[in-house]
Amino acid sequence: MLHLTRRGLLFLGAAAAVSACASTIPVLPKTASTPETLSDAEILFAINAVRAANGSPPWRYNAALENAARSQARLMAQKNTMSHDLGVTLRERVTAAGYLGAVGENVAKGYPDLPSTIGGWMNSSGHRSTLLSKKFTEFGLAAVRAPNGKLFWAMIAGGSFDAWRA
Repeated sequence: MLHLTRRGLLFLGAAAAVSACASTIPVLPKTASTPETLSDAEILFAINAVRAANGSPPWRYNAALENAARSQARLMAQKNTMSHDLGVTLRERVTAAGYLGAVGENVAKGYPDLPSTIGGWMNSSGHRSTLLSKKFTEFGLAAVRAPNGKLFWAMIAGGSFDAWRA
């Protein structure tokens, strides 16, 4: 009969927890692109790989949402501050970019590449919820480097207001 000590049980529990977390963030390939020059295809692959690993349907890439995300990433880099509201609201930014649907936003700073940024979002319940939401159907993402070299990331997810009324 198998006999487990408290330490052994804790170790097995910790190992199970780590393996459960690892399965929700697939290994994403490193790219030759810098964060600022990632292609839409590279971004789409990375985001949809994480969504698929967590049972969420794929998203489409949306240029208007990318423009709004780039506006936010630039503003955060200029002010060297990570925030959702630096004088221009999310709704104002997406409307200025020509997007009129429901939106959610993830921001990050300091991560060196897209896989680590996604990992940070997956480890934050609010960001994870946006990233895996089945109510959103499309997104845009941008990274901008501040003068001090720090990277600021913004991802805006969008979709129909009807999905939120149900």
